[in-house]
Amino acid sequence: MGRKARILGEEGDLSEVISVTIENGLALVEINNPPVNATGLAVRIGLLKAVEKAEQESAKAAIVYCDGRTFVAGGDISEFGKPPQEPHLPDVYQAIEDNSVPWIAATHGTTLGGGFELSMACDFRLAQAGTKFALPEVNLGLVPGAGGSQRLPRLIGIEAAVELATTGQMIDAQKLYDLGGLDQIFDGDPKEAGIAFAASLPSQLSPLSARGMAKVSDDYFDNKRAELTKRAKGQTSPLDNLKAIEWAATLPFKEGQPKERALHLELRDSTQSKALRHAFFSERKVSKPKAIDGGNPIELNKIVVVGGGLMGAGIAFACLNAGYIVTLIERDAETAAAGRERIEGLIAGGVKRGKISDEKAKKLGAMLSASDSYQAAKDADIAIEAVFEDLAVKQQVFQSLATHMRDDAILATNTSYIDPTQIFEGISNPERFIGLHFFSPAHIMKLLEIVRLPTTSKDVLATGFTLGKKLRKVGVLSGICDGFIGNRILSAYRRQADYLLMDGCTPKQIDDAMRGFGMPMGPYELQDLTGLQISWANRKRQAATRPTDERYVRVGDLLCEAERFGQRSQMGWYKYEEGNRQPIEDAFVTDLIEKEASDAGIERQTFTNAQIVDRLLAVMINEGALIVEEGIAERGLDVDLVKIHGYGFPRWRGGPMHYANEIGWDRVKAAMADVAAQSPNSWRLAARLK
Repeated sequence: MGRKARILGEEGDLSEVISVTIENGLALVEINNPPVNATGLAVRIGLLKAVEKAEQESAKAAIVYCDGRTFVAGGDISEFGKPPQEPHLPDVYQAIEDNSVPWIAATHGTTLGGGFELSMACDFRLAQAGTKFALPEVNLGLVPGAGGSQRLPRLIGIEAAVELATTGQMIDAQKLYDLGGLDQIFDGDPKEAGIAFAASLPSQLSPLSARGMAKVSDDYFDNKRAELTKRAKGQTSPLDNLKAIEWAATLPFKEGQPKERALHLELRDSTQSKALRHAFFSERKVSKPKAIDGGNPIELNKIVVVGGGLMGAGIAFACLNAGYIVTLIERDAETAAAGRERIEGLIAGGVKRGKISDEKAKKLGAMLSASDSYQAAKDADIAIEAVFEDLAVKQQVFQSLATHMRDDAILATNTSYIDPTQIFEGISNPERFIGLHFFSPAHIMKLLEIVRLPTTSKDVLATGFTLGKKLRKVGVLSGICDGFIGNRILSAYRRQADYLLMDGCTPKQIDDAMRGFGMPMGPYELQDLTGLQISWANRKRQAATRPTDERYVRVGDLLCEAERFGQRSQMGWYKYEEGNRQPIEDAFVTDLIEKEASDAGIERQTFTNAQIVDRLLAVMINEGALIVEEGIAERGLDVDLVKIHGYGFPRWRGGPMHYANEIGWDRVKAAMADVAAQSPNSWRLAARLK
């Protein structure tokens, strides 16, 4: 019989956070801190007491493992922003490493951050097949705080450690084993695997902190720093992690580890870490809007996608990959066949990149069908329309679908701008209508705007969020307005950029300023990439309702009339050489801007990059605030995630609403006042900016 000791956490805490059972001379240390066994204060206290217990009992070995679905999956992020409480995690792990009893980590599930560091503090590391490992601190604007950056290069080498620490990417147990990071991969129960391993312990190796590592070239860190600077686009944590690993390569552990810890604590209070943590927590809140309280998701098995172009093919592929049976419907047999080929091309691409096995590819192909008849939709649970942005065409699609589908089948439109209530006019059972606005390419982009109509039932709305989760999308609830959340803000952003053009800027200056802020590209580069005709068609659609005293810039219209549609026509806001996407400034465009300004009697002026950024950000924030005020979005975090996941807003800035909180609303208010003065009668101010 074993003797079990309950190791309590904080004083008065009666939960069994960590228990130690002495069995056949082994100390079995079980962590039970649901949901992910995070290394909060109670776990730290419990581990330290487990070290003492194992030593007191003169255990042959201590085996640490976790209850539940995962090994330790990181630190307790809720403790950030509070004064650190003893015992500190690095001290706990050092006590494990220095212990006279050999420690064995028997891992499973996801072994992340503090969990990976715990395993590295142990003498031996075992992993259940399929276990994932990572140091994801970089994604929260941090470096590891308990020796991760100092032990990892000693375990798997500098280059592999740099790759993991600067990207936060996960690797599976087999890859870590191949790198020398594991002693054994097992099937079955972690505790039993640890007991079996302890029966014939290998000769104990020196602790990781005492190991050396193979050297890299003298210019390795300088070259890597230059590479990361270019790739990070303003995010500093990849460079911080590189710096921490450079300490490991050049300093003894006893000097490098305190430096790592000090940097970790310093970064907790940094602007970038706060923004990245905001995005992290927002992604966990966004799928639970109040609007779906009490809703029960409807089970979906078969999905119909109408329209086999780039968008429809991407949606169909994403649905197939999530395990749904998919039928593609097109207007005739030829386009249906072309649509199917497009989807099969995406499957083949997944195979080529190693994302899809040959076996899975065959399965996906068998789950896909294509037809030119709406009769093929008769037994589908949901239909997603992905045809071009024309009200009459979309209405016809849904009239045909409603004729052939069950009365309770969900009808979803992928419209980017059009009011869905108009699209569904005249169709019965309006509680089943919903908007599912995907972003192109739909199989890659993570954002899914879930648009609620006044008639949409809570069950259907909840189904939209469940579908989004299965498709690995970030679902964000939106009400109805022109452009919903994302495109409405984009329209305002582009309009202000056009005003700056007329008043003194060039497209390149504006694009350079926004890339300097951290956007992947500026507004004019983006238009050239996606095609100018899209926004042109939208402006023409809005012309009838545009206020007559609102300032209007027609340069983009004139470019389209000159058949300058962007990269595909090799001319847009920039010109492009054959086979090269590098934008080249074009005198045709700059001359056109200056002529339009002159004809309008505008005296052009000089703007700094900071002024450009402040004014464009103010417009985005103002529009986001209006969207929340109007109830189109429930919360500012919804706006933030739409812009991060759909429009390239730098994650390390947290989204426009978080950014406003960070820099102060007075600064935004001042910039928006300049914007309003620049273009009178052209802006409606949010209440908090008046």
